[in-house]
Amino acid sequence: MGLHRKSKYGFLWVTLILFLLSFLGHWIAGWFEYRQEQKTHGQGVEFKEYAIKMTRGTLENWQSEFLQLGWQVAGLAFLWYVGSPQSKESDERKEEKIDAILRLLDPEKAEDLLRQLDAKYPRA
Repeated sequence: MGLHRKSKYGFLWVTLILFLLSFLGHWIAGWFEYRQEQKTHGQGVEFKEYAIKMTRGTLENWQSEFLQLGWQVAGLAFLWYVGSPQSKESDERKEEKIDAILRLLDPEKAEDLLRQLDAKYPRA
């Protein structure tokens, strides 16, 4: 049970660790770039200014990436939910295909079998 529980969240932990490492790496690399930029312009290094610049940059990246991904996931889920023809084939069409196959395979018994199935599983 314990091993299953740990493996159940393995992907979450790996993703979280990769996120934190990349986030930390982004901010550390940004710090060195900011210091060099300030030095080139003959200005002093202020952590507050750096934090504002990095926060803005990070939020801009997240906004462009996560909003795009969020729309793709949420938009597709919504279109699938409402039954968009682009998102899935309707159940009625699938049932008609199966009915046609049954009629081709055994024309004599197909109608009786279809009536039995309709009685057992009424169509919506």
